[in-house]
Amino acid sequence: MINRKSRDEIKRMRHAGHIVALVHQEMKKVVEPGISTKELDNIAMKIIKENKAIPTFLGYAGFPASICTSINEQIVHGIPSENVILKEGDIIAIDVGATYGGMVGDSAWSYAVGEISEDKKRLMRVTEESLMAGIAKMRAGNVLDDISGAIEDVANREKLGIVRRYGGHGVGHSMHEDPFLFNYRVGDKTPIKSGMVIAIEPMLNLGGDDVIVLDDEWTVVTKDGMPSAHFEHTVLATDGDPILMTTLMD
Repeated sequence: MINRKSRDEIKRMRHAGHIVALVHQEMKKVVEPGISTKELDNIAMKIIKENKAIPTFLGYAGFPASICTSINEQIVHGIPSENVILKEGDIIAIDVGATYGGMVGDSAWSYAVGEISEDKKRLMRVTEESLMAGIAKMRAGNVLDDISGAIEDVANREKLGIVRRYGGHGVGHSMHEDPFLFNYRVGDKTPIKSGMVIAIEPMLNLGGDDVIVLDDEWTVVTKDGMPSAHFEHTVLATDGDPILMTTLMD
């Protein structure tokens, strides 16, 4: 069942999203060659707890960290480690969740580590563009396939692979709620209604669509070893323009 959020729930989700945005603001500053993904996790944990929130990912289905850190061919669910050191030319997707007042904010962003290749720049630019195209369709009166199709059209235009095994999702009292949102057309005519909140998160690849899960049972990588990018915002549908719930509040 798809739950539409009350005014109070939206207020708490907006606060959770602000905390997530604070983490990303800091990640943008500290992502550089030589830093470990465990150090990134420690920084994120500190910000979340200082703001009286709970790291949503920590312990979720047994996940051992407060953020996901996925590098190059890793798509999602990468586990932070003191032994994984960022190096020049990497790209890293950092997925952050914070729970405040029982409500969740969820956002991912991909970052360049130093100077990166033109192909990786294009991958990141287009994946972010596909996110924004999907967000623009998060309007009451549209259907879920409008969002999915907007993402797919951007990916197809640039001949990028689309991760089909994972996608967006409703979010609120828990990190994953109905509905599941595909990043390509499937004919889903579920209507978008004011008060619905969905984490829209395209994952696009420089190579093909196929993915595999590593032996740690978390980290998802491209089957062909080509780089992947991941961008995500939690978005509220209204009778007017969609509202981003995972940006900094004034």
